[in-house]
Amino acid sequence: MKQTILVTGGTGFIGSHTTVELQQAGYDVVIVDNLSNSKVEVIDGIEKITGIRPAFEQVDCCDFPALEAVFAKYPKIEGIIHFAASKAVGESVEKPLLYYRNNLNSLINLLELMPKYDVKGIIFSSSCTVYGQPTPENLPVTEQAPIQKALSPYGNTKQINEEIIQDFIHSGAKIKSVILRYFNPIGAHPTAFIGELPNGVPMNLIPFVTQTAIGIRKELKIFGNDYNTPDGTCIRDYIYVVDLAKAHVAAMARVLDQDTDAVEIFNIGTGTGLSTLEVVEGFERATGVKVNWQYAPRREGDIEKVWGNVDKANKVLGWKADTPIDDVLASAWKWQLKLRDDGIM
Repeated sequence: MKQTILVTGGTGFIGSHTTVELQQAGYDVVIVDNLSNSKVEVIDGIEKITGIRPAFEQVDCCDFPALEAVFAKYPKIEGIIHFAASKAVGESVEKPLLYYRNNLNSLINLLELMPKYDVKGIIFSSSCTVYGQPTPENLPVTEQAPIQKALSPYGNTKQINEEIIQDFIHSGAKIKSVILRYFNPIGAHPTAFIGELPNGVPMNLIPFVTQTAIGIRKELKIFGNDYNTPDGTCIRDYIYVVDLAKAHVAAMARVLDQDTDAVEIFNIGTGTGLSTLEVVEGFERATGVKVNWQYAPRREGDIEKVWGNVDKANKVLGWKADTPIDDVLASAWKWQLKLRDDGIM
């Protein structure tokens, strides 16, 4: 019998791609999303790819009674993948209470409901931001690297949520968790039926690149060119969203079907760092489209350089991110063209 997985934030960027991979791996999916940063039409895109329409409930995970009603309606839920969260670093600096309220309460509500409804495990969407700016000897950063004081409220919510999960399980709760610390997800599904659809001005690099390339934005600002990196711009580990989604499927199988430790932590990235400038130049190379950009002052909360050591995920989960960066950037451009053709953006 198919196992049922609840995906919170399932109409979002990573959530929608993960829903596709879960369905293609044979799971039934129930999506919960309040649509605060996504559109319900994403469900149509998922169905076009897989031929299966996932169950969908428009619910805010911070609304405990509404969330509990979902578990009552779908009593076969065995696992949760928790994406639902406010996620913009800059906005979190400006609106810290919003971030603490949304990101902490949603997880606490899920954890409280799991034992009551016999849900076995939860995959938590964490972030490499928990490492802060690793010291040179800790690059590429491993799961054993020290957790640094967060540089933004967003990053701090990830740290606190990791601690909440570990404390809850340590207290004797009969659940398991895999915490996935991802690096920087980019790209879109190769069909261009789903992709990243930011509301308003994009907070992430790639949507801003594609929107500038297509003429929606006048120019791209690269924040800071005086960092201690080869070209002066920030370095990140950019991972293809489809590869990232597949890591969640591997983690879910591990939580539900294998005898493992109650809490496990994995870095999910490529293991390679690329600078902002390298990504912009790579986009131009992959698509043949020039991007109008200029340097701007550093942005508060940005980390200088971080990329992951992903050996543990490669070995233990049997998973690897191996899509070439040019293919990833081309997929993002294909998605942007589809948005234009559909009259969306």
